[in-house]
Amino acid sequence: MQRLRANAKIVATLGPASSDPEIVRALYEAGAAVFRVNFSHGGREDHRARIRAVRAIEREVRRPIGILADLQGPKIRIGDFASGPADLAEGAAFRFDPDPAPGDANRVCLPHPEVYRAVSPGQHLLIDDGRLRLEITGCSDRHIAATVLTGGPIGDRKGVNLPGAVLPVSAMTDKDRKDLSFALDRGVDWIALSFVQRPDDVAELRTLVGSRASVLAKIEKPAALDNLAQIVDLSDAIMVARGDLGVELPPEEVPSVQKRIVRTCRAAGKPVIVATQMLESMVASPTPTRAEASDVANAVYEGADAVMLSAETAVGRHPVGSVDVMSRIVRRTEADPAWRRVIDAGNILPDPTASDAITAAARQVADTVGAAAIVTYTMSGSTALRASRARPAAPILCLTGSDRTARKLVLAWGVSCFFSHDANSVEEMVDYAVEMAKTHGFAETGQPIVITAGMPFGTPGATNILRIAWVGG
Repeated sequence: MQRLRANAKIVATLGPASSDPEIVRALYEAGAAVFRVNFSHGGREDHRARIRAVRAIEREVRRPIGILADLQGPKIRIGDFASGPADLAEGAAFRFDPDPAPGDANRVCLPHPEVYRAVSPGQHLLIDDGRLRLEITGCSDRHIAATVLTGGPIGDRKGVNLPGAVLPVSAMTDKDRKDLSFALDRGVDWIALSFVQRPDDVAELRTLVGSRASVLAKIEKPAALDNLAQIVDLSDAIMVARGDLGVELPPEEVPSVQKRIVRTCRAAGKPVIVATQMLESMVASPTPTRAEASDVANAVYEGADAVMLSAETAVGRHPVGSVDVMSRIVRRTEADPAWRRVIDAGNILPDPTASDAITAAARQVADTVGAAAIVTYTMSGSTALRASRARPAAPILCLTGSDRTARKLVLAWGVSCFFSHDANSVEEMVDYAVEMAKTHGFAETGQPIVITAGMPFGTPGATNILRIAWVGG
């Protein structure tokens, strides 16, 4: 019985430290609801084996489990150096050019012609996750001249970030397209798109994915914030990827940007994941720092649908412990009476549609009668997502005959999904909802439940029924 899972979900990244099927099972039992397969690392056989392990657990526990395939996206990197890392001194001049010759303390190859066309004097150029910062003093389509603002060692193939620049490149590389085809053929549920800068990036992926999976846009470029509403509208979910976002934005801006993204997603009824460095110290340590615990809790107070572990579970020494700690932080936060007040204060007014009217009424009725659960029948998932958007006090029990829908909804706040058969009448619907609520520990004899569904049955997006039922003995 998984009744004890919290409203906010946990996404765990699989990697060398968590490839063994027994470890994957332990991560699930510790509280992971969705597993991330990171195509920036590992080979096809690694990813295939991890996906198989998750599906094997799903068959065993008879509960849907989500799989998120995270595409690498375009990576901008410098070339190599002739004699190992060079040391750049503050105030020194440095040059980037397309010459493939090994670099030195004066220059290095930057083999990305699109970068030369996108930058201008006065902009900053960051190397190695922002450890080195340079200001561009001159540029052409064949060179970038810069002055070192923050110096240090610069080594082979280090990554480059360009705050404020919108690069004229697709968010998908040839590698991403091949990885996408592989992931879709393996039946993953979510595709995460890296390096999103503009709405067209998401539209391109959606065209390629079609109806085979759901699309998640990672917000890690400041340029995406200029088009946030449109990107959210085109996506099925959003990730606040604070790693790269924190490199290109001043650190003091990241918390407010995170809150803005979460609020925008909540208003749109789209799941949002807060990710990166949440329990970073647990890569090596068996316990997190107090600041990390507060970071996780703050995301839960904000109403994020999910929080994510990256290196902690992929390569860390304590993958299962990391999930267990995160799960305990989430539960303790949600047990705080102030958490419910904060969640209620951030509630979004329903849209003027029949489905939202029913969803809003379901929450109100559940509060009034003290319902043990809100049961939603859904084919497309829209009914459960709108119920999740309302952030009710009662847990949401989602019944669907679609495997794909069930796995997608695992990511949504407060939603517990179960595979079910289709109902043929209102009476059968009510009886089955009562049976499932009781069987899975959501309600006890004598308790009321609230049921929402659409008529005719099996019609996507047609929520128009609201019923109250009592669980019999």
